[in-house]
Amino acid sequence: MSHVMNTYARQNIALSHGEGAWVWDTEGKRYLDALSGIAVNTLGHKHPRLVSALEDQVRKLIHSSNLYKVPLQEELADKLSALSGMDTVFFCNSGLEANEAALKIARKYGHERGIQRPEVIVYEKAFHGRSIATLSATGNEKVQKGFEPLVEGFVRVPLNDIKLIEYLSRTHPNISAVFLEAIQGEGGIHPAQIEYLQALRKICNEKGWLLMIDEVQCGIGRTGKWFAHQWADIIPDVMPLAKGLGGGVPIGAVVAKGAAATVLGPGNHGSTFGGNPLAMRAALEVLAVMQEDNLLDNALACGAIISNGLSKALAGVDGVVQIRGRGLMIGIELDRPCAALVDIARQAGLLINVTGEKVVRLLPPLIVTSSQAQQLVDILSPLMIQFLTSSPGAKAA
Repeated sequence: MSHVMNTYARQNIALSHGEGAWVWDTEGKRYLDALSGIAVNTLGHKHPRLVSALEDQVRKLIHSSNLYKVPLQEELADKLSALSGMDTVFFCNSGLEANEAALKIARKYGHERGIQRPEVIVYEKAFHGRSIATLSATGNEKVQKGFEPLVEGFVRVPLNDIKLIEYLSRTHPNISAVFLEAIQGEGGIHPAQIEYLQALRKICNEKGWLLMIDEVQCGIGRTGKWFAHQWADIIPDVMPLAKGLGGGVPIGAVVAKGAAATVLGPGNHGSTFGGNPLAMRAALEVLAVMQEDNLLDNALACGAIISNGLSKALAGVDGVVQIRGRGLMIGIELDRPCAALVDIARQAGLLINVTGEKVVRLLPPLIVTSSQAQQLVDILSPLMIQFLTSSPGAKAA
């Protein structure tokens, strides 16, 4: 028996090594990685510059704690502030931790404004993590079941309904923040509309609310901008980051601006491992490679090859509802549950994911080449057509 706690429905393979956009399992089979460890492996696998930087840092210092100054934290905070137009950064170890810190900022900010029981607007189909607070903010009853009572203080709304936000601004005086993903990842690749984000920024300015945008999955260049909300030409007050920032090394960050930047002080929040030199060095190298190799442009170009290729191949195929997303964050929604496609694709040498039960999710590494993007289309599209023509659809059901 395995002594690993059974918390994951794992596929029956183990990966042994990778290079670029390819990975190999322990049996020697090669796969095109269209998932990147769930948007984590920004530079793919075994990137020579990231490997070299990590080897160098391991020889110097892995961990020191936040009892002392960590110069690499200062360097990375400067970089993230410059890329985002924001002011301060708190470093942690994961997206969950970053989102938890954002919620603490929202609560304390509310108290500082005289609100005894602050409320945060959150969203249907959102996913922010599995701690009790982030689980409570998440819009998925299935993952919440069995963990009640949930944390109070959340007002849940559907995405892209600005009229409802306007209504809440008149009827809910205890709101201190709005918390959303620029593109919902786990919920099925649902983007917040540009006009919606712009309207949210305006309302938050008028009401003195914090606009908190979760960029854990959609940030760090995945959409062709450093952060997905930048397509709307806005700046949030709080921005959690993680996943792709470390290129595979665990990291989280909360970037803040204006009043939100000074809410937390000594004793309000902390992390033993957060901001350790190894994670900081990894993130700095990831960002440097992204800039020098123009990986934001590559995300747009290769994302277009995949989206356009799939749109053309699947045009007129019954069962395809929508292809959506931006850059290298792509979802193909079907009219039926399609988890079986994960195994079908894996057998064909392609690693994908299904989220929201009916959405094939593609998150290739940002170093993917145009030929690999086309190869992804060439492998996946006939598999999806075969699946849709051989499985019972929505009409049959």
